[in-house]
Amino acid sequence: MFFCAISGEPPLEPVVSVKSKKVYDRRLILKYIAQNGTDPVTGDKLEEADLVPIEASPQNAPPRPPTHSSIPALLHTLQNEWDALVLEMYALRQQYNSTRQELSYALYSQDAATRVVARLLRERDAARDALANVQASMGIAPSQPADVDMAERAPDDGLSAAIIASIDETHQSLSAARKKRKPPQGCPTPAEISTFTARHTIPSLHSASPAGITSLAVSRLAPSQFLTGGNDKIVQLYDRDSDKVLASLKGHTKKVNHVTLREQEGSPTLLISASADKTCKIWSLDSASGEYIPKSTIRSHKGELSGLVVHPTSTLLALSSLDKTYSIHDLSTFTQVFRSVPAEESFPSLSIHPDGTLLALGTPTSTVQIYDIRTGAMAASLTPPDAVPFTVQTLSFSENGYHLLSPNSLSSAAIWDLRKQKMAQSVSLGDDFKINKVLYDTSAQFFGVAGNLGMRLYAHKTWEELVNLEEGGEVSDFVFAEQGKEIWGATGREIRIWGLPV
Repeated sequence: MFFCAISGEPPLEPVVSVKSKKVYDRRLILKYIAQNGTDPVTGDKLEEADLVPIEASPQNAPPRPPTHSSIPALLHTLQNEWDALVLEMYALRQQYNSTRQELSYALYSQDAATRVVARLLRERDAARDALANVQASMGIAPSQPADVDMAERAPDDGLSAAIIASIDETHQSLSAARKKRKPPQGCPTPAEISTFTARHTIPSLHSASPAGITSLAVSRLAPSQFLTGGNDKIVQLYDRDSDKVLASLKGHTKKVNHVTLREQEGSPTLLISASADKTCKIWSLDSASGEYIPKSTIRSHKGELSGLVVHPTSTLLALSSLDKTYSIHDLSTFTQVFRSVPAEESFPSLSIHPDGTLLALGTPTSTVQIYDIRTGAMAASLTPPDAVPFTVQTLSFSENGYHLLSPNSLSSAAIWDLRKQKMAQSVSLGDDFKINKVLYDTSAQFFGVAGNLGMRLYAHKTWEELVNLEEGGEVSDFVFAEQGKEIWGATGREIRIWGLPV
């Protein structure tokens, strides 16, 4: 006699999962797979092909209900309702246990933090008393104590000379090589781009509630691996070749807005995420355990983090926030090395020039502000003519460094010529199109615009629309793979990959 791991009752058609080795009623597990795509016990990816039927003893089968009788039909309806209730109860039980664990951890952390703060206050008061006694014995009037809140740090005066030298060295080497560089061999032509079609889909990533992938990054050193952040507050590292989740990283308390990888020869790969909970988290691979462990949490901003970019030096990290500031952090020491003076407007987006000396920030008033990253001084301000105020939530520098791509309305994109500080072209996408992401490819020959109606690719200079990829629906984020031969996009809980037809 078997018992279903979902309903707890003897199954009518027992099957066993090859992932969890648990027995389920075939009807119930198929409904669960259709809704979630995972094993209800282990959470592993599960398909109908992974279910193995087994013979029960005794073999009892319910009588087939007559098709023309109302009572059996009513019983069949009640059975379906019961199945739905059992599945919902099982999901609620899992969510309840997860919530209990999170609450227990939060209470423990809060209690520990309270104890630490109380101890520090006692030590501070004791030190003040000792200082007052010493001053009294020496006949010195005691000074008033001044508490400093770490979150209220004054903006930094500027980057150190060593960091500026590193930025200048990177700028010189990259700009010199970029002027002589031509599009790499094997880069697709406009005619080939126009034939791009869906090649592969990776479904059921992140949780079903709240569903949605918000950000995407593809590894440069391991092209089959990609990093995603979601509305479920989780960061996932996935391997396309093995079709496995390599790491599921938790710690954020609100949705993840941006993810990226720091990949540098001779240094460990860092997984970095920025969240609406005002924190940036950094993970690194532990060689002993083979797992990604937390390395640092950045809490220097008082508003939601809206931008995250690794500097071309690979040793610096830039963050932008809705608290009207941006900051620079050293990835070697995990310390803040610069924070800007609060501006008049918040910064909903961030991008760094490929040579590493300029930093572009979007604003809620249609303007793009460009700063010299070495001095923190504003180098340029770009505002579309006659623009209705809107939020510039995405930016992208071209690889040759001459152009900047940004929205100039909710449904059109502008290409700015940085040499003249003027708009070179405006591309309209239709009134129904709402832009989520703009991005140049690595050859600066093409650029893409993603939004609520899919994704479109355009040729640089001719501004011709090459292909419209709309079968996946809304695209929240996308990246160009190596040499632009593939495009990876996040659509709902799926990652879709477009490329040349086979």
